[in-house]
Amino acid sequence: MAWRLLRLWKRSHTDAAPLPSSTQETRAGTESGDSGDATSTSFRSSLNEAEVAKFAAIADTWWDSQGPFQPLHLMNPTRISFIRSTLCRYFRKDPFSARPFEGLKIVDVGCGGGILSEPLARMGATVTGIDAVEKNIKIAQIHAASDPLTSSIEYSCTTAEELVKENKKFDAVISLEVIEHVADPSDFCKSLAALTVPLGATVISTINRSMRSYATAIVVAEYLLNWLPKGTHQWSRFLTPEELVLISERASISVQEMAGEMSEIFYIVDHRQFFLDLSIPASVHCLNSNKRNMRNSPAIQPLSLP
Repeated sequence: MAWRLLRLWKRSHTDAAPLPSSTQETRAGTESGDSGDATSTSFRSSLNEAEVAKFAAIADTWWDSQGPFQPLHLMNPTRISFIRSTLCRYFRKDPFSARPFEGLKIVDVGCGGGILSEPLARMGATVTGIDAVEKNIKIAQIHAASDPLTSSIEYSCTTAEELVKENKKFDAVISLEVIEHVADPSDFCKSLAALTVPLGATVISTINRSMRSYATAIVVAEYLLNWLPKGTHQWSRFLTPEELVLISERASISVQEMAGEMSEIFYIVDHRQFFLDLSIPASVHCLNSNKRNMRNSPAIQPLSLP
């Protein structure tokens, strides 16, 4: 068993996306606070064709809460709660309102089948959902059309870099569990920053590169419980909180808040009880505000699944 785990670790540890040095970075904006012009800054595509193919193969299962995307469905209440409370506080919105995001334009980058876009729309936001997988977009459009509160979501098969070229801007840019699948996390963050209006907000989440995340997100989720197809995640592409902060700040995104995710979930598999601990920081959520001077980021705080 030990040698098999070692072989899996070596396989996951290959093909890492290196962090560029500061001399290689092209800042997404100017020091004066202007968010920059897409025509004056070059944004390379961060599309990873191999990752696109992986998710295209399982696109039909996005709304199956017991399928390959079960972990995202389980995390969604926590993710939505964090986004709601944080954006309400940041934009001075009433957190007790049924539609606190009214008046906000939000883009969900890497929206998949729309499991985050739909709750954002129900909370009143004008939502754009984008994904590089055309099949994901079709699934999202069909599902959203069945509810008047979500039928207004604008879905598009495109990338963040393409939206930058079109000079699109949003009050809030959200990208959850996507950055570990792109070709270049640094370029990807630059594009997210360029899509955010001055004094807007960017929310990024990813899986922390730790031995615990290797054990849970790869060994358990892919090889023991078979929630995900083997090879869905590559451990070497996960980012630590420190790396995410570094990449964000090089992209002119000022990190304001970070939070970890804590859950204690029991699963019955083949009549045996398995305990899966996804405690801090298997997933890290980061709120960034573009070009806004605020206090330094506090320590990572745990969140609990309802």
